[in-house]
Amino acid sequence: MSIEPILFYVFSTILVLASAAVVTVRNPVYAALCLVLAFFTCAAVWLLLEAEFLALVLILVYVGAVMVLFLFVIMMLDINLTPSKEGFIKYLPAGGFVALLVLIEMSVVLGPENFGIEVTGEPLKHGADYSNTKELGATLYTEYAYPFEIAGALLLLAIVAAIALTMRRRPDSKYQDPAEQVAVRRNDRVRMVKMTAEKKQ
Repeated sequence: MSIEPILFYVFSTILVLASAAVVTVRNPVYAALCLVLAFFTCAAVWLLLEAEFLALVLILVYVGAVMVLFLFVIMMLDINLTPSKEGFIKYLPAGGFVALLVLIEMSVVLGPENFGIEVTGEPLKHGADYSNTKELGATLYTEYAYPFEIAGALLLLAIVAAIALTMRRRPDSKYQDPAEQVAVRRNDRVRMVKMTAEKKQ
């Protein structure tokens, strides 16, 4: 028996448990650490599927940058955990209903008629000289070139919109005009005052 199915079930079990801990742990720092563990195990599953590029990007971008930023923000904000612990029982029925809906949707989408080795087929084995990054780039820039460009334009539009929303002029905000700062003169800022000298007593 190959070791790959065993590793898949081990990493999948850790991934499911870590994902459940993200939404059930009440301490936000522990939740972020559980999310880091979920990302690592998800990257391990992708490595088993020979998706090395996606696995490395997941670790470098999400674990190495995004999650570190999350941890810094959470620890710097010093969140008061007392209000977050209140009302857990109050919102439990609504949360359980939403979780049940998500479970039903996932069972419909990932059912045996739409998902599984019998439907998708077993992943092909490639040689040592196979480049996952090259194949992904060739597919992305040929078959999915227009969706990729549209997604880039939408992200650029979102960045410009976010900057415009934060830089808008509000009556209570203070801002500086660089043109006025460059055109300033000495007489506008400095006033010479002549005073008579006083004798020491």
